[in-house]
Amino acid sequence: MANKDAAFGLKPIGKLGQNDDNQGLSEYSVAASATAIYFQDPVIAAATGTITVGGAGDTLIGSLNGIFYTDATTSKPTWANNLAGSNTATDIVAFVADDPYERFEIQSDNSGASAQTDVFMNYDVLYAAGDSANYVSGVELDDSTTSTASGQLKVIGVSKDVENNTIGSANVNFVVTVNEHFYKSAVAGI
Repeated sequence: MANKDAAFGLKPIGKLGQNDDNQGLSEYSVAASATAIYFQDPVIAAATGTITVGGAGDTLIGSLNGIFYTDATTSKPTWANNLAGSNTATDIVAFVADDPYERFEIQSDNSGASAQTDVFMNYDVLYAAGDSANYVSGVELDDSTTSTASGQLKVIGVSKDVENNTIGSANVNFVVTVNEHFYKSAVAGI
């Protein structure tokens, strides 16, 4: 059966191991009029002391779950699943699934066939703007970046989603961890 082609970014699905899995989200500041960040887009630390959307090659913190801010026009507290690039609020707080041991599900961009040998390999993300109808991420695993040495994501399994777990078909959903994570990589500060 063919897999459904519908990117959705990095969807948190639970943690590695047998420890408590509270799916906690951490709060991060976001600059006013920052680049748009869609629901489940990867995010990174910025030199401004805030977070922004991440792309290929970046050291990731996690994925966006939503934002809270005071609307600059109406002065009302507002929750949204995404950050509009035109948001001028000065108190934007993002909620991010940032546990270094979080497992995520992500769709592969491959137009060819996936293989069981993709498991335990490393890959980068492929950024694409999200869906303007519901603001869900368009980010996928970049199947062309396979590596045994480095990569933003490490594939640790195949999704249990019956619409997207057919190995040997395009657009399979993989279970991954963030291999190059801001909190567990030996990276310099921003």
